[in-house]
Amino acid sequence: MGGVSPAGRDPGLQPERTRLAWRRTTLSAAVAAVLAVKTALHGGSAIAIIVCAVCCALWLGFLRVAHHRIRALSSGTPPPPLAPRQATAAVLCAVAMAACAAVLVV
Repeated sequence: MGGVSPAGRDPGLQPERTRLAWRRTTLSAAVAAVLAVKTALHGGSAIAIIVCAVCCALWLGFLRVAHHRIRALSSGTPPPPLAPRQATAAVLCAVAMAACAAVLVV
């Protein structure tokens, strides 16, 4: 069998990859929030500014969940599973940011 034995597996690799994925996703959300601000400032309508503010608030919510998870993954002990409440918050923030982006583009 060509696989790596469980005894030879480095348990630190998976939390590291997951931590990096959280950072990439947070960076992507930050770019979306910056583009929302740019669009709102360029358009100047009241609805665009409100949607921009909502998008920035959603980004801050996602940032809080991601920061909590990144800290848990960076500790020396095996990280606990992501709580359903945090997972739901992260998904809702991401979906709501996508909806805000769609409103700003259209």
